[in-house]
Amino acid sequence: MIGYVCKYTPVELLEAFGEETVKIEPQVKPHESAHDFTHVNMCSYMKGALEQILEQNLKEIVLVNCCDSIRRLNDILKNKVDFLHIIDLPRKINNETDRLFYRQIELFAKAYGEYKGTRLKTGRLKEIIQSRRKEQIPVEKSLVIMGARFEKNIIKRLEETYGIKTINLTCSGNNRLSDTITENNVLFSYAVALLRSFPCMRMVSDRRAFLQSLPVKGIIYNTIKFCDFYSFEYANLKKTVNTPILKVETDYTDSESGQLMNRIDAFMEMLETKSVSRKTRGKRFFAGIDSGSTSTNAVIIDAEGQIMGYSNVPTGAKAHDSAQKAYNLALKNAGLTKEDISFTVATGYGRISLPFANKITTEISCHGKGAYFLDRKVRTIIDIGGQDSKVIRLDEKGNVLDFAMNDKCSAGTGRFLDFMAKAMEISLEEMSQVILNYHKDIVITSMCTVFAESEVISLIAHNTEVKDIIRGLNRSVATRAVSLLNRIKHTEKYMMTGGVAKNKGVVYEIEQKIGAKLLIPSDPQITGALGAAIFAMESSD
Repeated sequence: MIGYVCKYTPVELLEAFGEETVKIEPQVKPHESAHDFTHVNMCSYMKGALEQILEQNLKEIVLVNCCDSIRRLNDILKNKVDFLHIIDLPRKINNETDRLFYRQIELFAKAYGEYKGTRLKTGRLKEIIQSRRKEQIPVEKSLVIMGARFEKNIIKRLEETYGIKTINLTCSGNNRLSDTITENNVLFSYAVALLRSFPCMRMVSDRRAFLQSLPVKGIIYNTIKFCDFYSFEYANLKKTVNTPILKVETDYTDSESGQLMNRIDAFMEMLETKSVSRKTRGKRFFAGIDSGSTSTNAVIIDAEGQIMGYSNVPTGAKAHDSAQKAYNLALKNAGLTKEDISFTVATGYGRISLPFANKITTEISCHGKGAYFLDRKVRTIIDIGGQDSKVIRLDEKGNVLDFAMNDKCSAGTGRFLDFMAKAMEISLEEMSQVILNYHKDIVITSMCTVFAESEVISLIAHNTEVKDIIRGLNRSVATRAVSLLNRIKHTEKYMMTGGVAKNKGVVYEIEQKIGAKLLIPSDPQITGALGAAIFAMESSD
């Protein structure tokens, strides 16, 4: 069995040698063995590939010389496998590079033949190639996956959940052989067909022209932690392609993380957004549950969209129990029973754990729906909750046009402020009141919660005024929020939701940075649950 990493690998050639191939696709696992041979900040895919090679004890490996990380992997494997070969991949596509790549394939065939003590049978190679059907481009609009290798289980989930076709144009995509094989020189025409498949991101060839020929509904672009190349192409595509595009970052250690799936689900909801008119059918009631990381909110509305009752409870060890508690409390406050509720929609991180919900929706869509319901002039939402922060852009009908979320870090969230308050032995309420009453301009240089806490402790040790520290912390949260805001084309009118919207200091600092006022709902924490309740009302029509 021979392992490979890249779509430019001559898999059919290896099969002609009678070999079984395995695509190296790292699964969720710690890189314990890989860390013994490489630096912790090296490419996440490279570390995952090394981990898989060592774990499965693969003794034959073929690599493609596509980046420094793969070259590093080649160096590490030199004394650890029986057969190792790296193919040099050209950086552009033309007649000259066709010949160069053919030479690389020819050298590989010779090297592997010598290793196996046999020769390549070109007749068998041709038979294998002809048995493979060229991947057909879907006629209907499809979801294009680009960038770094994407988890197969996520692509499968997308197709099954949303009934949409996907076109995999990532590094390990299936769109491989672009041309037919001629009789004259099978190996040469095979090399040309392989090279002229959808071009690698590192090639000079313009990939946008190919994209424009596809029936694209949206693009999910995957980047890898510690790799800037993908981020550069994403930034370029974002500016030049008039197609909805979502950037995600994976490190191949948590492919099913709540935040990653939240982003993807919200993007799919954004692509499918349709305006739904509300209808009144007697006295019916609808519930929305927002099961968040730190708090769980429930809202009950009637068929007119009027809030009948709501609740806010801390999220405990079990999302289901917290949601049930919030739901029961909201019903009590509304003077209703479960039998009075016609439809329930759940949102938030714990939404999939609530069996009593009729439907689940991401908090991106729900915050957009709730904010627009409160004020139809709102075009940009800043939501800072306990575990994450996000910004959302709406159109004039309240549909989500774009959004951005913080990375896998509590920096700039309610959790961040909670940690800092505990370090200073003050309440969050006291922390939220500091606006302009400070003496010294303090800058908290680190946005990492752990490192920022060390900074705060150091400032306390130097007898720095607590109000000065609080102001510095509020400003650091505001800086993080505005940085996120600048990732989308934000416009007025602005609304801020989430628990941190109750912090007057943070609100003030954000307003100063964007030069505009923030609309704050009477209870900003229930905006997502309100949006879920409105979705429930619309879903039952």
